[in-house]
Amino acid sequence: MSLASAPNFFLTRIGDELVLHRGQPPQITPDVHKKRILVIGGGVTGFTTAWALLDAGYDVTIVAERWTDPKNRITSQIAGALWEWPPAVCGKHTDVVSLHNSKRWCMTSYRVFDKLQKMLPPNEYLDHGVRMRMANFFFDQVLEEMPDRGQLDKYEEIVAQPEIKGVRRDANIVKEHAVNQKAGVVDAYQHLAPVIDTDAYMNWLHLVLICKGAVLRTRRINGDLLCQEEELLAEFGADAIVNATGLAGLELAADASVYPLRGALIRVVNDGKAFPKVTEALAVTHDDTRGEDEDIVFIVPRNDNTLILGGLAQPHKYELDLTLDSPEVVRMRERCNNFVPGLENAEYDPDAPLVQGLRPFRGSNVRVERELRTREDGSLSRIIHSYGQGGAGFSLSFGCANDVLDLIRELEDNTRPSKMSIRRNRRDVFAYSSL
Repeated sequence: MSLASAPNFFLTRIGDELVLHRGQPPQITPDVHKKRILVIGGGVTGFTTAWALLDAGYDVTIVAERWTDPKNRITSQIAGALWEWPPAVCGKHTDVVSLHNSKRWCMTSYRVFDKLQKMLPPNEYLDHGVRMRMANFFFDQVLEEMPDRGQLDKYEEIVAQPEIKGVRRDANIVKEHAVNQKAGVVDAYQHLAPVIDTDAYMNWLHLVLICKGAVLRTRRINGDLLCQEEELLAEFGADAIVNATGLAGLELAADASVYPLRGALIRVVNDGKAFPKVTEALAVTHDDTRGEDEDIVFIVPRNDNTLILGGLAQPHKYELDLTLDSPEVVRMRERCNNFVPGLENAEYDPDAPLVQGLRPFRGSNVRVERELRTREDGSLSRIIHSYGQGGAGFSLSFGCANDVLDLIRELEDNTRPSKMSIRRNRRDVFAYSSL
């Protein structure tokens, strides 16, 4: 794929589901005016939404203060990017409506990522960085004996999804991965999951958008979007605005419930020399019932030669001032070292030994809905919000983009906005294997 050629794949709607298809998207009739959508935000949520909009026939302008950069990473590049059934390893996802919709959103993303890595092998195009790997989740109690049913329910929900492959629960998984006895784990399950090299994927997605005709503008937008909506629509010739700004939703959506959940990842060389090469993801989920934030183990192959170690989930911490010597980072490394024998011998990634960022959380978790406030003159706003994905931006990206398409069409039909509610897909009538 190059800037001189259009990508031979596109996103399309089949029923109420967003799917990846090989070929070129249907062309809009030349004499039909194409509407332009202004997407604010250059992370995985904004980029994925822009892709879906472009393939749906809209012109798209993306505005962001910063773009993907291996030397100055944006939040999406720092993400763990292991696909997970909600709630994710970092926890903190409790809102009933958001959690229910996230289970729908994550399966849309699972299908697209799975098809992407099958349709476009790394040697066929610029590597998108998506791999299907076995993800292993470990517990220090048998699931049925835990005081809270949350982890058992999560496992049973995964089992109920036939498209999630390789699901297996077996205490022997602990021995198979030679997990150190110091870790104290006694139960485990595993399944195949998309694992994304965020640097590669965000670069690839950036190129896809340019090839498909997106216009990118570098700029910081400040203040409540509702107060400047008409000016922005006029300036960019747009018919609607999508706010996909993550943590900036605090300001741009006047959403006081938005807050950061600081995270950090240690990057080490994973070439099999200093310790046995790790080829599968290993994780211990955050347990909200224990009242502590430092219980996560997150060991994931980032690519063929890099292993990431985490993790931290520190609410309301805005400062990006952690170092390898910070006490919480030292403890994070010790948790990982105690989990995998030999990991203490790992050499740091010479280019980026430690990365850190702020996951965008909010009180009611993910928000994918139209602006509910009216303009000053009482008219309906043309703003759509998609933010608050927290530590699950990649896992939810295509599902959230799909709902944004619905909200755009709802707006075009002059339907009054409504608060986000539980929705269900009717995808059982579709045959995805035929695409």
